[in-house]
Amino acid sequence: MKNPAVEKAISIAGSQKELAKRCGKAQSTICDWLNGKKRISPEHVPDLVNAVAGEIKDYEFRPDLPALFPHPELTPPNRRP
Repeated sequence: MKNPAVEKAISIAGSQKELAKRCGKAQSTICDWLNGKKRISPEHVPDLVNAVAGEIKDYEFRPDLPALFPHPELTPPNRRP
């Protein structure tokens, strides 16, 4: 199953190779993230967000980690930064 956030990031960057270059990763890593062969490590999420100039948010790359990357619309008002 393809990761929609990575797919969108590739589209923004223009190619897997360009996204990899922007993130400082191998193109094969981007391919693995795209195709769900590997999960994006939390420490790499900021690199991806920066690579697409914030057009994709951290919580979109790892929606399964709401404690680390809370979705602003799902975070109670008293827990927002």
